[in-house]
Amino acid sequence: MAYEYIVAVIVCLLGFAFLYKRITNKAKASSSVFGEENCVEVTGNEEVDAGSTTDIIIVGAGVAGAALAYTLGKDGRRVLVIERDLNEPDRIVGELLQPGGYLKLIELGLEDCVEQIDAQRVFGYALFKDGKNTKLSYPLENFRSDVAGRSFHNGRFIQRMRNKAATLPNVSLEQGSVTSLLEEKGTIKGVQYKNKGGEEFTAYAPLTIVCDGGFSNLRRALCDPKVDVPSCFVGLILENCELPHANHGHVILADPSPILFYPISSTEIRCLVDVPGQKVPSVSNGEMAHYLKTMVAPQIPPELYTAFITAVNKGNIRTMTNRSMPAAPLPTPGALLMGDAFNMRHPLTGGGMTVALSDIVLLRDLLRPLHNLHDASALSRYLESFYTLRKPVASTINTLAGALYKVFSVSPDAAMEEMREACFDYLSLGGSFSTGPISLLSGLNPHPISLVLHFFSVAIYGVGRLLLPFPSPARIWTGVRLVSGASGIIFPIIRAEGIRQMFFPATVPAYYRAPPVD
Repeated sequence: MAYEYIVAVIVCLLGFAFLYKRITNKAKASSSVFGEENCVEVTGNEEVDAGSTTDIIIVGAGVAGAALAYTLGKDGRRVLVIERDLNEPDRIVGELLQPGGYLKLIELGLEDCVEQIDAQRVFGYALFKDGKNTKLSYPLENFRSDVAGRSFHNGRFIQRMRNKAATLPNVSLEQGSVTSLLEEKGTIKGVQYKNKGGEEFTAYAPLTIVCDGGFSNLRRALCDPKVDVPSCFVGLILENCELPHANHGHVILADPSPILFYPISSTEIRCLVDVPGQKVPSVSNGEMAHYLKTMVAPQIPPELYTAFITAVNKGNIRTMTNRSMPAAPLPTPGALLMGDAFNMRHPLTGGGMTVALSDIVLLRDLLRPLHNLHDASALSRYLESFYTLRKPVASTINTLAGALYKVFSVSPDAAMEEMREACFDYLSLGGSFSTGPISLLSGLNPHPISLVLHFFSVAIYGVGRLLLPFPSPARIWTGVRLVSGASGIIFPIIRAEGIRQMFFPATVPAYYRAPPVD
């Protein structure tokens, strides 16, 4: 069996090299409590000359905006943050931070923000399929004892970061809605916004960073957004019950698509039911409750069934669209996009906060040598390196999310059902077969080559199972369609992310941009 598997992997590598060459050639052709001294409350003026007092304006104070405000403020930058609503957010995603994201929190000095919010440690995942289950543990042996995933109420985490940012005397937070970017001769000079009293103001700064989330109304000026909505999440909170595997995220390979469970406090478990497409059954007329009880409940682990039905009957059912959007920046002097306003992926793998925090670490390091941000053209040219340097990590996490979602969802194609079964069994093998993929998912080893090798190893593993012990023409044809289907899943995602930037960033000229001379 070991010999056959080695042969299969070799075939996989040769097949990948051929497919990769083809696609490369085609690509070439084609109201929280903040200290008053840190809250800007402007009245009676229509123009705020932030250019003389502010280095950077940040639009939005979600995970990305709040973490960025603290990070840049700690480096001595004078930062103005304008957030639409400073009250604690109430969301059903952004609740699971992978270990790779926690390591970035440590780098930013924000790891204490997961304390005092009843956050739960997460040590891996459990997969369930057709009555079988397997546990995948994060490879944390070489890290300090506090390194693990964290799951929590998203709003509590954000408020902790906002509060910490507000402790810095050079960081100001104001509640207001940014209505437009101020542009002059192709350069962004600042923003126009309405404060919480409805009065209109303008604020100026050498650099404006837009972090206003997945529903950004400002990004069209700064990127070419191609937003896809593959599915919706239906969110519930289960209370006073135990997960089959404590301190693990649970993924149910259900029909038609995955169901997620993970703890968000010591007494609450978040359930997210994925519903393919852009429409979900109506909550108001009872269709959703009927769907959850009849279609979803029979597929969840018995340990969670009673709590699930109780949560449905309680009626606090939330829905949201799942969005994906490759990063397609339009480099613009004076402005930068970050967070979900810039780049989104399916939330199945919980990689969004890891990508955002990794981007913040990178941007901080790029800005540190600069004392003067006022040469907008030179700064913009220099920060083009940001878009290239982020690609290997961000694109690996993005591609994994999109590919896993498609593999884990039910397909009418028998070959793709074989791929789904092969993926579950491959991960169940343990050893490097589970450690490699879980290292990618956790953000601990987000390398694109590793992602592609494991993805096609799953495909070839599935083909091997079809051909053994005796191949038949029908099984051979199914194997061919399995490999073709796997290629059809991953290569379009990679192409959208950018083959050259993802795999060969050092060949992109922007990779070597030096800081402008002050």
